[in-house]
Amino acid sequence: MSDGTWLVAGLGNPGSGYAGNRHNIGQMVLDELANRVGSKFKTHSSRAQVVEGRMGIGGPRIVLAKPMVFMNLSGGPVANAAKFFGIGVENLIVVHDEIDIPFDTIKLKRGGGEGGHNGLRDISKAMGSKDYLRVRAGVGRPPGRMDTAKWVLQDFSKTEKQNLPFLIDNCADAVELLMSSGLEAAQTKFHTN
Repeated sequence: MSDGTWLVAGLGNPGSGYAGNRHNIGQMVLDELANRVGSKFKTHSSRAQVVEGRMGIGGPRIVLAKPMVFMNLSGGPVANAAKFFGIGVENLIVVHDEIDIPFDTIKLKRGGGEGGHNGLRDISKAMGSKDYLRVRAGVGRPPGRMDTAKWVLQDFSKTEKQNLPFLIDNCADAVELLMSSGLEAAQTKFHTN
């Protein structure tokens, strides 16, 4: 059982070549959260880059983790960090890209299916549970018959990039609200569409 510490995992692929991809929105959100905590990521034995700190004055203790493996292998580093910091699945929040919702939209849930998202599938397997919180950042469906894998490994379009800072900011706000007020309150605020 957790002592009130939260683990927030931001999914993506390692390396600068992937940094701007739709698939890396989770890691972009973690960069914003690290700025809010006022700390920089450090390499950790869990095979993730980690930031430890507090959200705001008197806020909850938080561990931010960016797995330093490819998306499909995210489970190991997330489970390792959870074990190392003694954080249970009930205090795990995973931030990830979601093709089933439109760009610039956020949906929040606990548990449920992975919707073909291999990063989530690997985390569920490694944690032995699907019952963690998810911040689903909408990246929209690929146009026409474009392959989904190709779509998520492309950078955001010029138009999307104009709104991307707002999406990242809103996702970071959603993480904070999940920790402070719970899922229902966060859904009420962010499920406007």
